[in-house]
Amino acid sequence: MRIPQHFFLVDDSLGDRLLAEEAFDQLCPDCTLTTVASGETALRMLRTKSVIPDVILLDINMPGMNGFELLQALKDDDDLAQIPVVMLSTSGAPGDIERAYSLQASSYLMKSPNFQAFLKQIDAFLKYWGGAQVAYAAE
Repeated sequence: MRIPQHFFLVDDSLGDRLLAEEAFDQLCPDCTLTTVASGETALRMLRTKSVIPDVILLDINMPGMNGFELLQALKDDDDLAQIPVVMLSTSGAPGDIERAYSLQASSYLMKSPNFQAFLKQIDAFLKYWGGAQVAYAAE
């Protein structure tokens, strides 16, 4: 199974970014995880192609450009619209989930409350996207 090699996490929480880095280091040491703290920085990096991810992990609640605004900007940009975006949020509010999917998010994950559960969540995420890449490449 081929696991995508480059992930891009957009999350204003330094603690959450550090946890994600630790999880990826443990579960997929061959993967690259780039992290940024704001939607504005992420959009600039994506548009200038200084980062070309296989999948974007996107928090919702961020100051400045929030996750929904960034998702909308990505889907409105022909060069970026095809990058899968997985919302990764503490919010389980039905309205947030509905909005994410209406803006064409590929998936919605609620952040697990502890590190061991988060590791399991990231492991399942990596396995899913690895399988999705194989299925897509076979078409």
